[in-house]
Amino acid sequence: MSDIRISVVIPTYKEVENIPLISEEIAASLADQNYEIIFVDDNSCDGSFDAVTGLADRIPARMIVRTEDRGLSTAVIRGIEEAKGKYVVVMDCDMSHPSSAILPMVETLESGKQDFMVGSRYVEGGSFDEHWGFFRLLNSKVATWLALPLCHVQDPMSGFFGFEREKFKTCAHLTPTGYKIGLEIMVKGDFNNPGEHPIHFKDREYGESKLSFKEQLLYLKHLRRLYSFKFPTASEFLQFGFVGGTGFVIDSLIYFALQFVFGLEHKVARAISFWPAATWNWFWNRTITFTDRKKSNRLGQWLAFLGTSLGGFAMNFGTYSMLTDYVPFFMENKFPALIIGVLVGMGFNFMVARVLVFRKLDQEMEKEERK
Repeated sequence: MSDIRISVVIPTYKEVENIPLISEEIAASLADQNYEIIFVDDNSCDGSFDAVTGLADRIPARMIVRTEDRGLSTAVIRGIEEAKGKYVVVMDCDMSHPSSAILPMVETLESGKQDFMVGSRYVEGGSFDEHWGFFRLLNSKVATWLALPLCHVQDPMSGFFGFEREKFKTCAHLTPTGYKIGLEIMVKGDFNNPGEHPIHFKDREYGESKLSFKEQLLYLKHLRRLYSFKFPTASEFLQFGFVGGTGFVIDSLIYFALQFVFGLEHKVARAISFWPAATWNWFWNRTITFTDRKKSNRLGQWLAFLGTSLGGFAMNFGTYSMLTDYVPFFMENKFPALIIGVLVGMGFNFMVARVLVFRKLDQEMEKEERK
Protein backbone atom coordinates (compact mmCIF):
# COMPACT_ATOMS: atom_id res chain seq x y z
CA MET A 1 0.00 0.00 0.00
CA SER A 2 1.29 3.44 -0.93
CA ASP A 3 1.69 5.96 1.89
CA ILE A 4 1.14 8.87 -0.50
CA ARG A 5 -1.82 10.91 0.70
CA ILE A 6 -2.41 13.25 -2.26
CA SER A 7 -1.80 12.80 -5.98
CA VAL A 8 -2.04 16.02 -7.99
CA VAL A 9 -2.77 15.31 -11.66
CA ILE A 10 -2.00 18.08 -14.16
CA PRO A 11 -2.56 17.68 -17.92
CA THR A 12 -0.15 19.73 -20.02
CA TYR A 13 0.56 20.80 -23.56
CA LYS A 14 3.22 23.43 -24.20
CA GLU A 15 3.23 24.70 -20.62
CA VAL A 16 6.98 24.80 -20.08
CA GLU A 17 6.85 28.27 -18.48
CA ASN A 18 4.15 27.28 -16.02
CA ILE A 19 5.45 23.86 -14.94
CA PRO A 20 8.12 25.18 -12.50
CA LEU A 21 5.72 27.82 -11.15
CA ILE A 22 2.84 25.43 -10.43
CA SER A 23 5.24 22.85 -9.00
CA GLU A 24 6.75 25.34 -6.55
CA GLU A 25 3.31 26.59 -5.55
CA ILE A 26 2.04 23.06 -4.88
CA ALA A 27 5.21 22.21 -2.95
CA ALA A 28 4.71 25.26 -0.71
CA SER A 29 1.03 24.43 -0.12
CA LEU A 30 1.70 20.75 0.67
CA ALA A 31 5.04 21.14 2.42
CA ASP A 32 4.10 18.88 5.35
CA GLN A 33 2.17 16.34 3.25
CA ASN A 34 3.15 13.12 1.52
CA TYR A 35 2.18 13.92 -2.06
CA GLU A 36 3.10 13.49 -5.69
CA ILE A 37 2.61 15.61 -8.81
CA ILE A 38 1.86 13.79 -12.04
CA PHE A 39 2.14 15.82 -15.24
CA VAL A 40 0.56 14.14 -18.27
CA ASP A 41 1.95 15.76 -21.41
CA ASP A 42 0.82 15.38 -25.00
CA ASN A 43 4.34 15.38 -26.45
CA SER A 44 4.85 19.15 -26.28
CA CYS A 45 8.48 18.99 -27.41
CA ASP A 46 9.05 22.39 -25.77
CA GLY A 47 11.29 21.37 -22.89
CA SER A 48 8.44 20.41 -20.55
CA PHE A 49 9.91 16.97 -19.79
CA ASP A 50 13.30 18.47 -18.94
CA ALA A 51 11.60 21.07 -16.73
CA VAL A 52 9.97 18.32 -14.65
CA THR A 53 13.19 16.28 -14.54
CA GLY A 54 15.02 19.31 -13.20
CA LEU A 55 12.55 19.59 -10.31
CA ALA A 56 12.45 15.92 -9.36
CA ASP A 57 15.42 16.07 -6.96
CA ARG A 58 13.48 18.32 -4.54
CA ILE A 59 9.81 18.02 -5.57
CA PRO A 60 8.06 14.64 -6.02
CA ALA A 61 7.06 15.33 -9.61
CA ARG A 62 7.12 13.14 -12.69
CA MET A 63 5.86 13.44 -16.24
CA ILE A 64 4.10 10.95 -18.47
CA VAL A 65 4.60 11.81 -22.15
CA ARG A 66 1.96 10.52 -24.57
CA THR A 67 2.31 10.32 -28.33
CA GLU A 68 -1.06 8.67 -28.98
CA ASP A 69 -4.65 9.10 -27.78
CA ARG A 70 -3.97 12.71 -26.94
CA GLY A 71 -6.41 15.23 -25.45
CA LEU A 72 -7.10 16.88 -22.12
CA SER A 73 -9.71 14.43 -20.84
CA THR A 74 -7.77 11.29 -21.73
CA ALA A 75 -4.68 12.87 -20.14
CA VAL A 76 -6.57 13.32 -16.87
CA ILE A 77 -7.78 9.72 -16.96
CA ARG A 78 -4.24 8.47 -17.59
CA GLY A 79 -2.95 10.52 -14.68
CA ILE A 80 -5.63 9.19 -12.31
CA GLU A 81 -4.83 5.64 -13.38
CA GLU A 82 -1.15 6.22 -12.63
CA ALA A 83 -1.79 7.96 -9.29
CA LYS A 84 -0.71 6.28 -6.03
CA GLY A 85 -2.26 8.66 -3.50
CA LYS A 86 -5.37 8.00 -1.46
CA TYR A 87 -6.86 11.22 -2.82
CA VAL A 88 -6.58 12.59 -6.34
CA VAL A 89 -6.80 16.30 -7.15
CA VAL A 90 -6.92 17.43 -10.77
CA MET A 91 -5.99 20.99 -11.71
CA ASP A 92 -4.80 23.06 -14.66
CA CYS A 93 -1.18 23.95 -15.26
CA ASP A 94 -1.84 27.59 -16.21
CA MET A 95 -1.87 28.87 -12.58
CA SER A 96 -5.59 29.63 -12.79
CA HIS A 97 -6.34 27.26 -9.88
CA PRO A 98 -4.89 28.13 -6.45
CA SER A 99 -2.79 25.35 -4.96
CA SER A 100 -3.74 26.63 -1.51
CA ALA A 101 -7.18 25.05 -2.03
CA ILE A 102 -5.83 21.51 -2.48
CA LEU A 103 -5.46 20.66 1.20
CA PRO A 104 -8.84 22.09 2.32
CA MET A 105 -10.54 20.11 -0.45
CA VAL A 106 -8.79 16.89 0.62
CA GLU A 107 -9.58 17.49 4.29
CA THR A 108 -13.27 17.86 3.44
CA LEU A 109 -13.16 14.59 1.55
CA GLU A 110 -11.36 12.94 4.44
CA SER A 111 -13.99 14.14 6.90
CA GLY A 112 -16.69 12.31 4.94
CA LYS A 113 -18.82 15.44 4.57
CA GLN A 114 -18.51 15.29 0.79
CA ASP A 115 -17.35 12.56 -1.58
CA PHE A 116 -16.38 14.81 -4.52
CA MET A 117 -14.95 18.31 -4.22
CA VAL A 118 -14.95 21.10 -6.80
CA GLY A 119 -12.88 24.27 -6.70
CA SER A 120 -15.70 26.71 -7.40
CA ARG A 121 -15.86 30.23 -8.75
CA TYR A 122 -19.59 30.57 -8.15
CA VAL A 123 -20.12 29.80 -4.47
CA GLU A 124 -19.81 32.41 -1.72
CA GLY A 125 -16.17 33.42 -1.47
CA GLY A 126 -15.38 32.34 -5.03
CA SER A 127 -14.38 34.83 -7.74
CA PHE A 128 -12.59 35.34 -11.03
CA ASP A 129 -10.41 38.07 -12.54
CA GLU A 130 -12.27 41.35 -12.91
CA HIS A 131 -11.16 41.95 -16.50
CA TRP A 132 -13.18 39.04 -17.85
CA GLY A 133 -15.15 40.42 -20.78
CA PHE A 134 -18.92 40.21 -21.07
CA PHE A 135 -18.86 37.53 -23.77
CA ARG A 136 -16.33 35.37 -21.91
CA LEU A 137 -18.45 35.53 -18.76
CA LEU A 138 -21.61 34.84 -20.76
CA ASN A 139 -19.97 31.84 -22.43
CA SER A 140 -18.96 30.45 -19.04
CA LYS A 141 -22.40 31.03 -17.53
CA VAL A 142 -24.29 29.46 -20.43
CA ALA A 143 -22.04 26.40 -20.40
CA THR A 144 -22.59 26.13 -16.64
CA TRP A 145 -26.39 26.46 -16.86
CA LEU A 146 -26.51 23.71 -19.48
CA ALA A 147 -24.76 21.32 -17.09
CA LEU A 148 -26.62 22.16 -13.85
CA PRO A 149 -29.38 19.49 -14.19
CA LEU A 150 -26.68 16.81 -14.28
CA CYS A 151 -25.22 17.47 -10.83
CA HIS A 152 -25.67 19.34 -7.57
CA VAL A 153 -22.90 21.92 -7.69
CA GLN A 154 -22.88 25.53 -8.88
CA ASP A 155 -19.65 25.29 -10.87
CA PRO A 156 -19.83 21.96 -12.75
CA MET A 157 -17.50 23.34 -15.42
CA SER A 158 -14.56 23.60 -13.04
CA GLY A 159 -11.41 21.78 -14.07
CA PHE A 160 -10.25 21.81 -10.43
CA PHE A 161 -11.67 18.83 -8.55
CA GLY A 162 -10.78 16.00 -6.20
CA PHE A 163 -12.03 12.68 -4.88
CA GLU A 164 -10.87 9.47 -3.21
CA ARG A 165 -8.90 7.49 -5.79
CA GLU A 166 -10.66 4.18 -5.09
CA LYS A 167 -13.95 5.83 -6.13
CA PHE A 168 -12.65 6.09 -9.68
CA LYS A 169 -13.43 2.39 -10.09
CA THR A 170 -17.15 3.23 -9.87
CA CYS A 171 -17.09 5.42 -12.98
CA ALA A 172 -19.06 3.58 -15.67
CA HIS A 173 -18.32 3.82 -19.40
CA LEU A 174 -16.27 7.02 -19.40
CA THR A 175 -16.39 8.82 -22.75
CA PRO A 176 -13.58 11.39 -22.59
CA THR A 177 -14.91 13.75 -25.25
CA GLY A 178 -13.89 17.41 -24.99
CA TYR A 179 -12.34 18.98 -21.94
CA LYS A 180 -14.77 18.68 -19.00
CA ILE A 181 -13.80 15.27 -17.66
CA GLY A 182 -14.52 16.38 -14.08
CA LEU A 183 -18.22 16.73 -14.89
CA GLU A 184 -18.22 13.28 -16.46
CA ILE A 185 -16.53 11.62 -13.48
CA MET A 186 -18.96 13.31 -11.09
CA VAL A 187 -21.99 12.20 -13.13
CA LYS A 188 -20.91 8.65 -13.95
CA GLY A 189 -19.17 7.77 -10.70
CA ASP A 190 -20.73 6.78 -7.39
CA PHE A 191 -20.70 10.30 -5.95
CA ASN A 192 -23.83 11.14 -3.99
CA ASN A 193 -22.71 14.18 -2.02
CA PRO A 194 -20.49 16.54 -4.04
CA GLY A 195 -19.32 19.77 -2.46
CA GLU A 196 -17.56 22.99 -3.43
CA HIS A 197 -14.66 24.98 -2.05
CA PRO A 198 -14.46 28.67 -3.05
CA ILE A 199 -11.50 29.68 -5.19
CA HIS A 200 -10.32 32.74 -7.06
CA PHE A 201 -9.91 31.80 -10.71
CA LYS A 202 -6.91 33.66 -12.14
CA ASP A 203 -6.17 34.17 -15.83
CA ARG A 204 -3.03 32.57 -17.22
CA GLU A 205 0.12 34.66 -17.58
CA TYR A 206 2.13 32.32 -19.81
CA GLY A 207 1.20 30.12 -22.74
CA GLU A 208 -2.01 30.07 -24.74
CA SER A 209 -5.50 28.90 -23.84
CA LYS A 210 -6.46 25.52 -25.31
CA LEU A 211 -10.19 26.40 -25.35
CA SER A 212 -11.11 26.60 -29.04
CA PHE A 213 -14.43 26.70 -30.86
CA LYS A 214 -13.92 23.02 -31.66
CA GLU A 215 -13.59 22.25 -27.94
CA GLN A 216 -16.85 24.08 -27.26
CA LEU A 217 -18.64 22.01 -29.89
CA LEU A 218 -17.16 18.88 -28.31
CA TYR A 219 -18.53 20.09 -24.98
CA LEU A 220 -22.05 20.20 -26.41
CA LYS A 221 -21.58 16.67 -27.75
CA HIS A 222 -20.28 15.64 -24.35
CA LEU A 223 -23.31 17.16 -22.60
CA ARG A 224 -25.65 15.25 -24.88
CA ARG A 225 -23.97 11.98 -23.98
CA LEU A 226 -24.12 12.75 -20.26
CA TYR A 227 -27.82 13.59 -20.44
CA SER A 228 -28.40 10.35 -22.34
CA PHE A 229 -26.50 8.47 -19.63
CA LYS A 230 -28.27 10.04 -16.65
CA PHE A 231 -31.74 10.51 -18.11
CA PRO A 232 -31.88 8.00 -21.00
CA THR A 233 -35.62 7.92 -21.73
CA ALA A 234 -36.26 11.58 -20.97
CA SER A 235 -33.24 12.60 -23.05
CA GLU A 236 -34.42 10.56 -26.04
CA PHE A 237 -37.94 11.94 -25.68
CA LEU A 238 -36.72 15.54 -25.62
CA GLN A 239 -34.53 14.96 -28.66
CA PHE A 240 -37.40 13.16 -30.38
CA GLY A 241 -39.59 16.14 -29.55
CA PHE A 242 -36.99 18.59 -30.86
CA VAL A 243 -36.70 16.68 -34.12
CA GLY A 244 -40.49 16.48 -34.23
CA GLY A 245 -40.64 20.25 -33.78
CA THR A 246 -38.47 20.82 -36.83
CA GLY A 247 -40.56 18.23 -38.69
CA PHE A 248 -43.65 20.17 -37.66
CA VAL A 249 -42.24 23.25 -39.38
CA ILE A 250 -41.74 21.20 -42.57
CA ASP A 251 -45.21 19.72 -42.16
CA SER A 252 -46.80 23.17 -41.71
CA LEU A 253 -45.02 24.74 -44.67
CA ILE A 254 -46.12 21.97 -47.00
CA TYR A 255 -49.64 21.98 -45.50
CA PHE A 256 -50.11 25.68 -46.24
CA ALA A 257 -48.34 25.54 -49.62
CA LEU A 258 -50.63 22.75 -50.85
CA GLN A 259 -53.69 24.82 -49.91
CA PHE A 260 -52.71 28.34 -50.89
CA VAL A 261 -50.35 27.63 -53.80
CA PHE A 262 -51.90 24.48 -55.29
CA GLY A 263 -55.47 24.98 -54.10
CA LEU A 264 -55.95 21.58 -52.43
CA GLU A 265 -58.69 21.00 -49.85
CA HIS A 266 -57.34 21.22 -46.30
CA LYS A 267 -57.83 17.51 -45.44
CA VAL A 268 -56.04 16.43 -48.60
CA ALA A 269 -53.24 18.87 -47.83
CA ARG A 270 -53.05 17.46 -44.31
CA ALA A 271 -52.85 13.89 -45.56
CA ILE A 272 -50.02 14.72 -48.01
CA SER A 273 -47.91 17.01 -45.81
CA PHE A 274 -47.38 14.30 -43.21
CA TRP A 275 -45.15 12.07 -45.35
CA PRO A 276 -42.24 14.36 -46.23
CA ALA A 277 -42.28 15.55 -42.61
CA ALA A 278 -42.15 11.92 -41.39
CA THR A 279 -39.18 11.26 -43.69
CA TRP A 280 -37.44 14.32 -42.27
CA ASN A 281 -38.09 13.05 -38.74
CA TRP A 282 -36.76 9.58 -39.55
CA PHE A 283 -33.49 10.98 -40.91
CA TRP A 284 -32.78 13.27 -37.97
CA ASN A 285 -33.89 10.76 -35.34
CA ARG A 286 -31.46 8.29 -36.85
CA THR A 287 -28.75 10.96 -36.92
CA ILE A 288 -29.35 12.63 -33.53
CA THR A 289 -31.85 10.97 -31.21
CA PHE A 290 -31.03 7.27 -31.52
CA THR A 291 -27.32 7.28 -32.32
CA ASP A 292 -26.72 4.50 -29.77
CA ARG A 293 -29.28 2.18 -31.37
CA LYS A 294 -29.04 -0.47 -34.06
CA LYS A 295 -27.79 0.94 -37.37
CA SER A 296 -29.93 -1.14 -39.68
CA ASN A 297 -30.27 -0.70 -43.45
CA ARG A 298 -31.45 2.84 -44.24
CA LEU A 299 -34.18 1.87 -46.70
CA GLY A 300 -35.56 -0.84 -44.45
CA GLN A 301 -35.46 1.41 -41.40
CA TRP A 302 -37.09 4.28 -43.29
CA LEU A 303 -39.92 2.03 -44.42
CA ALA A 304 -40.31 0.67 -40.90
CA PHE A 305 -40.42 4.20 -39.49
CA LEU A 306 -43.07 5.26 -41.99
CA GLY A 307 -45.02 2.08 -41.32
CA THR A 308 -45.01 2.46 -37.56
CA SER A 309 -45.82 6.15 -37.95
CA LEU A 310 -49.15 5.18 -39.48
CA GLY A 311 -50.53 4.53 -35.99
CA GLY A 312 -49.45 7.95 -34.82
CA PHE A 313 -50.71 9.47 -38.04
CA ALA A 314 -54.10 7.80 -37.57
CA MET A 315 -54.33 9.34 -34.09
CA ASN A 316 -53.01 12.63 -35.41
CA PHE A 317 -55.31 12.81 -38.43
CA GLY A 318 -58.28 11.40 -36.51
CA THR A 319 -57.92 14.04 -33.81
CA TYR A 320 -57.57 16.76 -36.43
CA SER A 321 -60.65 15.57 -38.35
CA MET A 322 -62.79 15.19 -35.24
CA LEU A 323 -61.93 18.66 -33.97
CA THR A 324 -62.43 20.41 -37.32
CA ASP A 325 -65.69 18.52 -38.01
CA TYR A 326 -67.40 18.71 -34.62
CA VAL A 327 -65.90 21.50 -32.52
CA PRO A 328 -67.04 24.97 -33.63
CA PHE A 329 -63.85 26.74 -32.54
CA PHE A 330 -61.65 24.43 -34.60
CA MET A 331 -63.96 24.64 -37.60
CA GLU A 332 -62.86 28.25 -37.86
CA ASN A 333 -59.35 27.77 -36.44
CA LYS A 334 -57.87 24.72 -38.09
CA PHE A 335 -54.20 25.32 -37.31
CA PRO A 336 -54.62 24.78 -33.52
CA ALA A 337 -56.35 21.50 -34.38
CA LEU A 338 -53.26 20.57 -36.41
CA ILE A 339 -51.05 21.25 -33.35
CA ILE A 340 -53.21 19.14 -31.05
CA GLY A 341 -53.17 16.27 -33.53
CA VAL A 342 -49.39 16.38 -33.71
CA LEU A 343 -49.07 16.27 -29.91
CA VAL A 344 -51.49 13.36 -29.59
CA GLY A 345 -49.54 11.29 -32.10
CA MET A 346 -46.05 12.18 -30.85
CA GLY A 347 -46.09 10.08 -27.68
CA PHE A 348 -47.30 7.03 -29.58
CA ASN A 349 -44.72 7.52 -32.32
CA PHE A 350 -41.90 7.89 -29.78
CA MET A 351 -42.64 4.66 -27.94
CA VAL A 352 -43.12 2.63 -31.11
CA ALA A 353 -40.01 4.12 -32.77
CA ARG A 354 -37.68 3.40 -29.83
CA VAL A 355 -38.96 -0.16 -29.37
CA LEU A 356 -39.48 -1.36 -32.95
CA VAL A 357 -37.54 0.89 -35.34
CA PHE A 358 -34.44 2.07 -33.47
CA ARG A 359 -33.85 -1.08 -31.48
CA LYS A 360 -31.36 -1.09 -28.65
CA LEU A 361 -28.38 -3.43 -28.68
CA ASP A 362 -26.29 -3.51 -25.52
CA GLN A 363 -23.03 -4.36 -27.28
CA GLU A 364 -23.48 -1.63 -29.87
CA MET A 365 -24.42 0.86 -27.20
CA GLU A 366 -21.24 0.08 -25.26
CA LYS A 367 -19.11 0.44 -28.39
CA GLU A 368 -20.77 3.77 -29.19
CA GLU A 369 -20.16 5.06 -25.67
CA ARG A 370 -16.50 4.20 -25.82
CA LYS A 371 -15.84 5.94 -29.15
